[in-house]
Amino acid sequence: MEASALTDLVVITGFSGAGKSTAMAAFEDEGYFCVDNLPPEMIRSLVELFMHSGSKVARAAVVSDARGGSHFQRLASMLDELRAGGVRHRILFLEADEETLLTRYKETRRRHPLAPTGSVAEGIVREGELLAPLRQRADAVIDTSGLTAAMLRRRLTDELLPSKTPGRLAITFQSFGFKFGPSRDADLLLDVRFLPNPHYEPQLRKLTGADPAVVSFINRSGALDEFYDHLHPLLDYLLPQYLAEGKAHLVVAVGCTGGRHRSVAIALHLAERYRGYSGYLVDVVHRDVEEPA
Repeated sequence: MEASALTDLVVITGFSGAGKSTAMAAFEDEGYFCVDNLPPEMIRSLVELFMHSGSKVARAAVVSDARGGSHFQRLASMLDELRAGGVRHRILFLEADEETLLTRYKETRRRHPLAPTGSVAEGIVREGELLAPLRQRADAVIDTSGLTAAMLRRRLTDELLPSKTPGRLAITFQSFGFKFGPSRDADLLLDVRFLPNPHYEPQLRKLTGADPAVVSFINRSGALDEFYDHLHPLLDYLLPQYLAEGKAHLVVAVGCTGGRHRSVAIALHLAERYRGYSGYLVDVVHRDVEEPA
């Protein structure tokens, strides 16, 4: 093969439902030429196009997975051929535990590509056997169990896509309950267990922090407003600093005892407030709000 202007080829593969589409979007935002669901032989053809004179594609990311059917079994050998021909590439492998994959399939109501008429669990087992050789040769393996889309994008940016140009900061405001364990991926963690707890009010216990009655109870003595008077200036200072430093994703975790009332109310408030700011992509996640009251 002739010398190529292609400086970085990333092949994204892994389990169906593990977040490959989110990963591809992260690379696309960094200026990569991206193609989804590409059979192995077409990866070779695409690389050859990029090697032609006049091609301006220097960075590319392609997703190749079990949706390619019998053609997908050629991926490992095709990558060996590319490397032997002088085409350097990186393999990103995404996985998740079986329970997470099953939950994601239930939410989307999609059929598994390796079990279109059978159970999703059977498809996951077959897919694991098919993917084993690729996982062994992967340059990066990321387990997306427990990660939101924003968290996965942050991992990819921090580990595979270091950016020197400040862009938009993706902020996830996450509520959680300390009784169910600490937040695993927090950059900033706020413990709000000092605020009045609605759990001990029978008429409020089954409600959540999204209910105005709960918010009113938390703020019954002005404690919540006083907290915001201190918190807003702190975040107003910190968030632009993270953005200027080049950070792409930030998780602000807010924890109370059960993750149902105080943390939910504050996470929702902060998400609403910072959605009005340019330069921020805001998401809100309630980790434990569905746990029993």
